Amino acid sequence: MDQTAIPFLFLRGGTSRGPYFRREDLPQDRERLGEVLVAALGSGHPLTIDGIGGGTAVTTKVAMLSASDDDWAEVDYLFAQVAVEEKLVDFGPTCGNILAGVGPAAIEIGLVAAVEPETKVRIRAVNTGASVEATVQVRDGRPVYGGGAEIAGVPGTAAPVGLDFQGVVGSSTGALLPTGALVEEIDGIALTCMDVAMPVVIARAEAFGLTGHEGREELDANRAFFERMEPIRIEAGRRMGLGDVTKSVIPKFAVVAAPALGGTAAARYFMPWACHPTMAVTGGQCIAACLLTPGTAAEGILAAPNASPAAITLEHAVGTLDVTVKFTPGEAGPEIRSAGLLRTARLLARGEVFVPAEIWTGT
Repeated sequence: MDQTAIPFLFLRGGTSRGPYFRREDLPQDRERLGEVLVAALGSGHPLTIDGIGGGTAVTTKVAMLSASDDDWAEVDYLFAQVAVEEKLVDFGPTCGNILAGVGPAAIEIGLVAAVEPETKVRIRAVNTGASVEATVQVRDGRPVYGGGAEIAGVPGTAAPVGLDFQGVVGSSTGALLPTGALVEEIDGIALTCMDVAMPVVIARAEAFGLTGHEGREELDANRAFFERMEPIRIEAGRRMGLGDVTKSVIPKFAVVAAPALGGTAAARYFMPWACHPTMAVTGGQCIAACLLTPGTAAEGILAAPNASPAAITLEHAVGTLDVTVKFTPGEAGPEIRSAGLLRTARLLARGEVFVPAEIWTGT
């Protein structure tokens, strides 16, 4: 045969979607794995026309699941961000929205036994080492997808998926503040380089002449902003110990401002070469931690909370994201213990995706 069939589930996780594979059904070699994912999703074309990608960064994401050998976790979750217009795959970051589908997918493929009415799925995010407990609604031995939970950026309602992230500080760099400073100045912009669930470079929107309340389309059309932001992000990545991040999606970039709709803060998150249509789960955790930490570039937007857990509501381009942060107060700022969020997920399809045998024969 001139094509290789690979079984998969296709899920929407949070405000992202993509294929969920068993890790054992894919090449073990990382370079060959990247080639297979590029072929499966059709990257290298703006419409990903020759694959099952959706033509945007939030719809060219991949989850790969396997039984975990971790003492705590049951499931290992390896994430891949597949590019749209370039044939590139980044295994560096993780994705909290796609993670919302990991619990249901793990039950669907038999990695975790279903327990009614709720199944707790303990997940190790392989890319960052974070531990996440997902709470999945279950009925008749299967995940429940219909329900009354609503999240901004997704039409209608669905069953809630609770996510509790632990061990999120220093996810990729090993430190809350990878540069060792609360504030860095790059090209005249004061910013904070922080690593909580995701390395993010955070600045005030006003420093770039923005309000922080712009829509996604307006921001994506603002090429002057990206031309100013990208060299700053690259230099920040170097200072964070991430090396040359020219072709890497981490660190991400975010701007914050005072809220306009009654939330804690307004935030716009960049992936990094386009504005996220809503808010990334991992990025939301990092922004929330930055707002809670005195002396950062975000200081003054939020009055320091007196008690843990702190409820942070981030206003993004189409709604809000609520993050509940548990922390231990300290003289140098809060010691972040965990962050909780509510997401939804839905199984969209199951079957086989085909890649040319010349790329991989399946052996």
